[in-house]
Amino acid sequence: MHTQQGLFAGLFGRGGVEAGDEAWLQAMLDAEAALARALERAGLAADGAGAAVTAAADASRFDPADLGRQAALTGNPVPPLARALTAAVPSWAAGAVHRGATSQDILDTAAMLVAKRASHAILADLADAAAAAAGLAAAHRDTIMIGRTLLQQAVPVTFGLAAAGWLPGIDEARQALARVAAERLAVQFGGAAGTLAALGDAGPGVAGLLAAELGLAVPVLPWHTDRLRVLELAAALAAAAAALGKIARDVTLLAQSEVAEAREGGAGRGGSSAMPHKRNPVASVLVLGCTRRVPGLLATLAAAAEQEHQRAAGAWHAEWEPLSDLLRLTGSAASWAAELLAGLDVDARRMRANLDSAGGFPMAEPVAALLGPALGHLAAHDLIAAASAAAAAAGQSLGDALKSGAAASALAAAGVTPGQVDAALDPAGYLGSARAFTDAALAAHRELALPAAGRPPG
Repeated sequence: MHTQQGLFAGLFGRGGVEAGDEAWLQAMLDAEAALARALERAGLAADGAGAAVTAAADASRFDPADLGRQAALTGNPVPPLARALTAAVPSWAAGAVHRGATSQDILDTAAMLVAKRASHAILADLADAAAAAAGLAAAHRDTIMIGRTLLQQAVPVTFGLAAAGWLPGIDEARQALARVAAERLAVQFGGAAGTLAALGDAGPGVAGLLAAELGLAVPVLPWHTDRLRVLELAAALAAAAAALGKIARDVTLLAQSEVAEAREGGAGRGGSSAMPHKRNPVASVLVLGCTRRVPGLLATLAAAAEQEHQRAAGAWHAEWEPLSDLLRLTGSAASWAAELLAGLDVDARRMRANLDSAGGFPMAEPVAALLGPALGHLAAHDLIAAASAAAAAAGQSLGDALKSGAAASALAAAGVTPGQVDAALDPAGYLGSARAFTDAALAAHRELALPAAGRPPG
């Protein structure tokens, strides 16, 4: 597994996404090289010019820091890069460098390449996370636990259903991102103002050849100030982050010391600098550390989608770093989530113990349903409420309270036996469609067909 370098990179730059300076620089060079090859194929550049430019278009031969300093003179790094690339190729091939293009053509195309390459890595980790969630759902289809609403105990569910509930979010995010990667990441080639006037009537043909060279979609026309492609990509990444954040939040709650129904795997992980006894849910915390930053990045890209006339003054420039951060953080969250789910330790005994320790109170609903036909629904509700209050005050279980005193007399008069009360208090008898929903989620997951789980073709 690739992990970027840097103090925080192992936390927030985990996984296979490459969206830093080197990735952008190589993508810009790839765009320039592909343009030279397209021009040659169109008969607009000398034979061999494409190969010559391609040979020179190696990021290791260029200094990103120096290009960045020069970019301050032009507002973006493409002009100094085009000059440096031109100087690096034989003079007879120099005319094929950047011909017909504007800086935004190269940077937008590079953004699409960075996103496409990053999407392969993100989709692979999302596929692994989905497979792990499916494994948990299947393994714990019948593992009973307490359900929680508004962070309070509700009625029984199964952990299989909880894990199955994570699964559609991941799979739907995979589908959305795969669609964007396959259909919406398009080459940008419009020249100075979207007319490709520098290439005469050859422009559309060169644009098509350029897209073919890079494996990107061919747009209907240049999209310099139509930023819906960027926004769709950002929304798909944000949806994936939301699905992963929900899982991580659930695990942090289940891993609380007082709950202890699940814990993360990973030898040597989770220690505290001050409290040696702790085992912190590190992967979950870091998923959340990544995903909490995503909505702000999406908002920035959405705000930047409003752009003026044929070329934007500032909004386009505002996209580059947020998009890079969004790819990196979503990729890191997906990588952490895949490991988290694959190693999640589920404590079925603790789940049952927590459910049993609730004293039967979460089963008030089925008991009320039992009594309703005999007592009337309002009277049954009031009887259960009074019994619950009495049980809580006396430190009793709900069952004990229902089998003594006024409650017992009322039940006997209604013809409800203690055995019927015990059956209504059994969590296993009040799981509704939990198993059916779990099976449905697993079936939908199995039917999901994404080529090679989003991995790039071999």
